[in-house]
Amino acid sequence: MRRFLILHKICTKSDMSLSDDILKKLKRKFEPSSTTQFRYRSVDVVVQSDEQGNAIRIFIGKANDKGIIKGDRYSRILKRDKEGNVIKDHWERKGKAS
Repeated sequence: MRRFLILHKICTKSDMSLSDDILKKLKRKFEPSSTTQFRYRSVDVVVQSDEQGNAIRIFIGKANDKGIIKGDRYSRILKRDKEGNVIKDHWERKGKAS
């Protein structure tokens, strides 16, 4: 129950999809091919980026003293055409992260 109370601020209740607030933070460019950790509201977020600096995987939850997140993990589907225009861009919940 406590985990749901923490995550409901950044996820919608019906399907645990990400809220618009966190999506705005994830649309910015990160350091290419790196892992970035930050705090958003009351949860810890770890973002893994691709070679262009786009967020492709996130872990949301509570970090322990080693920095490992216990919570949920999400993966991004980001497809582009030959000209570089975005065809598909959405986040999908992959399950629990430990």
